Amino acid sequence: MARPPGLLRAALLLLTAASSAPRRRCGPVALPQDTVLGRPGANVTLLCREREPPNGTVLWSGRRRALGGGNALLLGGLRPEDAGRYSCHLGGHTLRTVRLLVEAPHCPTEPPEPPHVSCSRRSHDKDVLCEWRPRASPAPGTRAVLWMKRRFTMENATEQRCHFYSAAQKFVCRVKVPPGTDDTKALVVSVCVSSRAGSAAAEDRIFTLNGILKPDPPLNVTVEAVERSPQRLCVRWSYPPSWDPRFYWLRFQVRYRPEPAPNFTQVDQVTRTWLDIRDAWRGMRHVVQVRAQEEFGHGAWSEWSREAVGTPWTEPRDVTEMGLYSSQFPAEDDPYGYGATLPPELFGDDTADDAGGAVLEAAVRSPTSPYALLVAGGSLLLAIILCFAIGMRYKQRARAQRGAKLEGGGQHPMVPLCPPGSPLSATPLLSPAAPPGPLHVTNLDYFLSGK
Repeated sequence: MARPPGLLRAALLLLTAASSAPRRRCGPVALPQDTVLGRPGANVTLLCREREPPNGTVLWSGRRRALGGGNALLLGGLRPEDAGRYSCHLGGHTLRTVRLLVEAPHCPTEPPEPPHVSCSRRSHDKDVLCEWRPRASPAPGTRAVLWMKRRFTMENATEQRCHFYSAAQKFVCRVKVPPGTDDTKALVVSVCVSSRAGSAAAEDRIFTLNGILKPDPPLNVTVEAVERSPQRLCVRWSYPPSWDPRFYWLRFQVRYRPEPAPNFTQVDQVTRTWLDIRDAWRGMRHVVQVRAQEEFGHGAWSEWSREAVGTPWTEPRDVTEMGLYSSQFPAEDDPYGYGATLPPELFGDDTADDAGGAVLEAAVRSPTSPYALLVAGGSLLLAIILCFAIGMRYKQRARAQRGAKLEGGGQHPMVPLCPPGSPLSATPLLSPAAPPGPLHVTNLDYFLSGK
């Protein structure tokens, strides 16, 4: 059975109305009641009543010092300082108050430009902020209104007034999210900007609360060197105050580069508030930045944090690398005046006891004198010659003793055991040792003569 065309058309219209933007009437701003608009230099008439009171004289009070009386007040030659409130009185009673607006001649007469609205939310428990920047400052009296409602529902839209901040040159609308609102349901937002010259409406924005999450950038980013690790840097940061880590977490991205390099190295999927960089450039200052996103990837990344800088740990300079410094002094045990060269920072007021140890150590490691090497080499050569001469002398004496034995032919003369006239007791067992004579090690003939 076919559906009636009228019922299908009604269903489509109902669906379209439910899913359409919650826009209300967007037209020019009408002057409020009891408001009169005037131009500089022109004349304007203010009326107290439609009909003049029959009894008494109407008196006026307002911005000007001299004001006339009567039901109609004529103000000629308007100036910007004439703008304000004017009241008419009769018998001590105020009958009416009129507000006078004096617009400058340069005020724009064109309607406002259509706004390009972007909405964001700094945390799951924060309000929604919708904002846009007009190309030109709005005319006085310009009004901006935002409407928001859930999509595919017939509920009434929430209306919110937007404010223009001259310091930031942008409109901002703050929308409170009702408790219990599903973060995954679609919302529809419409904005209308109107002035006395006309109005303009923004294109409808459809989004979810999860989709517009954008945290604030991390704070307190610090870069510290790791002792005895010339290629490591420890980066630490903290959560922004607008995000409560007790209920929801963030994930982070860290990027860093040495100052001479133009490109960053980026590290993703950081879940803690610190990172250990292990490929830093030795001795170079590094620039580090951090940004954050909701832990499950909802919404957008925050802006990058402020730049933080740090340099990896560097080993203390060696004595051989200090030749460019001018602070030199000879060590006390250096007889040749080859003093150790020390950096000037060792001579500051804050030099500790270990600086004196560094001075002594530098003096001990002073370069060896070429003269000392020459003396040591000569002594070694003299010792070798002396050993060779002693060896030759010993060999000649051994050869002479063998020759004497061969000439004797093996004859053994009779020798009395005890020479006559010399009793045994009168002969000393040991003869007194003769004092040794001087040994002339430099006279080689003594060793080579064979005597």
